[in-house]
Amino acid sequence: MSSRGSNDSRITEDEINDFVFKLQALIHRSGTARVSSSKILKETCSYIKRLNREVDNLSERLSELMASIDTSAVEADILRSLLMQH
Repeated sequence: MSSRGSNDSRITEDEINDFVFKLQALIHRSGTARVSSSKILKETCSYIKRLNREVDNLSERLSELMASIDTSAVEADILRSLLMQH
């Protein structure tokens, strides 16, 4: 028995392969060519970083738009609370 505990709480190699396959599908890398798990993980990290930059850019644009429109304090608070939910 391993010092990490029971095997029930460990992720199996098949589960890891399944996760990598799902990541591959999410980053739109399909085809029959075998791609290494490390390459898929690197591409996934790059994809997440791009998404984060896009969210930051959109948040900045939205802040600029909110500053330029004439809204009451109540409307602005409602918009902020809605945005904070996502």
